[in-house]
Amino acid sequence: MENENKQGKQPNNNKPKGKFIVNMYWFYGIIAAVLIALNIFMNSDASKEVSYSEFRNYAEKGYVESIVVITNKNAAEVVIKQDSSILNTVFGDDKGKVNSLIVTIPSPEKMEEFVADNDKNLNIKTDIKYEERKNYLDTLLWSFGPFILIIIIWIFIMRRMSGGGAGGNVFNVGKSKAQLFDKGANTMSVTFKDIAGLAEAKQEIQEIVDFLKNPSKYTNLGGKIPKGALLVGPPGTGKTLLAKAVAGEAHVPFFSMSGSDFVEMFVGVGASRVRDLFRQAKEKAPCIIFIDEIDAIGRARGKNPSFNSNDERENTLNQLLTEMDGFGSNSGVIILAATNRAEILDKALMRAGRFDRQIHVDLPDVHERNEIFGVHLRPLKLSPELNIEFLAKQTPGFSGADIANVCNEAALIAARKNKEVVEKQDFLDAVDRIIGGMEKKNKITTTAEKASIATHEAGHAAVSWLLEYANPLVKVTIVPRGKALGAAWYLPEERQLTTKEQILDEMCAILGGRAAEDVVFNRISTGALNDLERATKMAYSIVVYYGMSNKLSNVSYFDSTGGEYSFTKPYSEKTAEIIDTEVQSIIAEQYERAKKIISNNKENHAQLSQLLIEKEVIFAEDMEQIFGKRPWASRMDELISESEKNKINTSTTEATTTL
Repeated sequence: MENENKQGKQPNNNKPKGKFIVNMYWFYGIIAAVLIALNIFMNSDASKEVSYSEFRNYAEKGYVESIVVITNKNAAEVVIKQDSSILNTVFGDDKGKVNSLIVTIPSPEKMEEFVADNDKNLNIKTDIKYEERKNYLDTLLWSFGPFILIIIIWIFIMRRMSGGGAGGNVFNVGKSKAQLFDKGANTMSVTFKDIAGLAEAKQEIQEIVDFLKNPSKYTNLGGKIPKGALLVGPPGTGKTLLAKAVAGEAHVPFFSMSGSDFVEMFVGVGASRVRDLFRQAKEKAPCIIFIDEIDAIGRARGKNPSFNSNDERENTLNQLLTEMDGFGSNSGVIILAATNRAEILDKALMRAGRFDRQIHVDLPDVHERNEIFGVHLRPLKLSPELNIEFLAKQTPGFSGADIANVCNEAALIAARKNKEVVEKQDFLDAVDRIIGGMEKKNKITTTAEKASIATHEAGHAAVSWLLEYANPLVKVTIVPRGKALGAAWYLPEERQLTTKEQILDEMCAILGGRAAEDVVFNRISTGALNDLERATKMAYSIVVYYGMSNKLSNVSYFDSTGGEYSFTKPYSEKTAEIIDTEVQSIIAEQYERAKKIISNNKENHAQLSQLLIEKEVIFAEDMEQIFGKRPWASRMDELISESEKNKINTSTTEATTTL
């Protein structure tokens, strides 16, 4: 265990111990040491610098024994007579440490003239010489410095262009950037037990793990190992976490890489990295290769070649197709990939023999959300009255990542309020914060605007309460959140199929806000922008996608590949006019329906609006007091409870079988 832990901390530490490794930094150090030594050597002669006037003073007193004029620097080296009294006068305490003077002269000619006049006055003969001295350090720097600077800049640019991958060397730019996790690494510690929900996905991918653990169980019957598995699902559902669990369960080497790591500015680099990745994988076989966000290189080829082509990406995809199922053998190498855009992937990549199976990782249902909450609530200090099942029912459509965010946000809200434990209200506030944004109670609104907002939101609440298939109301608020001046929270039913009546009821409830403004004030405002956008998309879907309109029944123009038909439409201009007419007709019909509901319940709506102005937030209990209980609520509750009962029994059976 101790060795495995050490290996987990340093999984890529493959340097041989006790071996001296030479790299470029040693050469940089040697060059710097040579330059410093030359500088010290050139300045080894100890001299004292004096001004020209001081030199003249010493020379006129007869202290100078000889002079060496350095012609190329307009300087002179002056040697003082070796007399103790003279040396004490000139050098003082530095006597013995220096043996000459350095003086800057106006010019060699004036120096020679001054020495001649001084010798004549003192009746002596001073020895004067002329030399030309060179600074070898300056010569070296000026000769080789520019070339060294160019080489350093070139190396720096090449390393930046290579992205620092594979050691940061430009010659290793084609090497794979995959991160290897071997036995004992931290990632390998994640198993299926650490993942809540995803029962179907875990069961489907379990076969790959079993094959890697015990391949003879399948090969004895003539079976072959799957070449690859593609994890498909919305963002945040746990695709990458599931791949980590596969690595932890199988206990085999695990290569992790992102699809964008293959693409580089140099042509051919992506294909080279694919070849290097599979070469390393074959050496470690049996092993797993995980490519996250494979749509970065797996996009379908040949679409809109004049606008959307990328030769480098297509070359990378071609090499990946060849490595996965070409003439070469990849025995023992399994490829896992994850994407949330499977519809845009190339068909050649999706065929059997490459990605043999697609594993759909969907958004969790209410029971899976219950399990996920149980995982993320473990580190929190919770109130004893908190009901996890209630939280699961309050978060329909939330992914695992969203649930983790809710738990963290609830803890932050509780801490902000100086609480000792996290309570139910903190989680409700966290859900509101994530969906609508932070409350802005200090936002300035006039009395007329507040009345208009309350009328609008009360219209949504009233129409949805009085329609059979509209989503059940949770609460309504006129407290601004984010860009919204008011909001209504609903608890949508989790269903797999939606009828036309359900869509129309939801559309009518969406248009109830503007309809209420029209009925009460006989005018409309810009507050219904988001409502109109949603209603238009729903009406367009009824006509164009689901084939539910009267004039274009059973016809769908939905593009399942995600290309939205590029630059052409699959219908004529005449059909486009029919689509526009049908969309406008559906929206107008539901708008008039909403206005009729508001008009028939005008007093109750006014009472609800006034209550909303006073309390700012109202709940379903307030709606019951004003409008009464929904006439079909009891029947829907019976259906939901029976459905949940069946789901609970099924879930228990599956859990027992798995254990």
